[in-house]
Amino acid sequence: MKTLVLGSAGQLGRDLVPLLPGEVVPLTRADADFAKPGSLAAVVKQHAPDAVVNCAAYNLVDKAEVEPDVAFAVNAWGVRELAAACCDANAKLVHVSTDYVFGLDASRDKPFTEDDAPGPVSVYGLSKLAGEYVVRATAPKHIVVRTCGLYGVWGSGGKGGNFVETMLRVAGQGKPLRVVNDQFCTPSYTKDVAAMIAGLMAADAHGLFHATNAGSCTWYELAAEIFRQAGVTADLSTIRTAERNDPAKRPPYSVLSTAKLAAVGVPAPRSWQEALAAYLSERKNRQV
Repeated sequence: MKTLVLGSAGQLGRDLVPLLPGEVVPLTRADADFAKPGSLAAVVKQHAPDAVVNCAAYNLVDKAEVEPDVAFAVNAWGVRELAAACCDANAKLVHVSTDYVFGLDASRDKPFTEDDAPGPVSVYGLSKLAGEYVVRATAPKHIVVRTCGLYGVWGSGGKGGNFVETMLRVAGQGKPLRVVNDQFCTPSYTKDVAAMIAGLMAADAHGLFHATNAGSCTWYELAAEIFRQAGVTADLSTIRTAERNDPAKRPPYSVLSTAKLAAVGVPAPRSWQEALAAYLSERKNRQV
């Protein structure tokens, strides 16, 4: 079994690589550039893999509003080239997507299943949904994995860290924090999501799956739990999304149901609170 992992330097990719069996080839943007036509097809042809996992993405949500061509070049058209190359190589494509394909249903208050109709509210969400569609239409052997609110010990290179580290850093500087309390999601530890992806691959699953930790909260509630578990005193208060005036809209509710995982034998995920505790413990051990 030979597997290529695109985006292997990111927080999810770095946690996934050690979990995969056989020969694993970690690739970064220097090896395969989604914005450079022909790059992805050449890499797949060169390595002739059995599977390709795509953890790479353009994920600058606000910036995508002013450079949609760049977002679509990476998240849709580059993915289309990758899917076609996997089809030609008879390789399975595992493609990571996002909860941001939802958001149009402002009254939603129960987790989205894989059968629910998507409705993005941002350019980023549209570009990721387009990527999902081209994978499902072009790569006969595929798994599309939607996840949500990722954080991992390696941080997000594109965003300069992760939400947990940002909260702890700003609190440590004694600065006030105003965090939205009207966007509901499921914060998800990349180690857990990586294990779910590895489980789906081991089960030879096919189709669309949701992979997150269990439960839901607002970003404010997540921040409060971070400080509670870390034993940190912070000047934390709420703010409404409308007060922030972000360039891109965010889903007011994007909690994903993971019930479908059980159908292919992937264990039910632990709660986001338990996952956060595990992350903080690993973070502490790394600092010792």
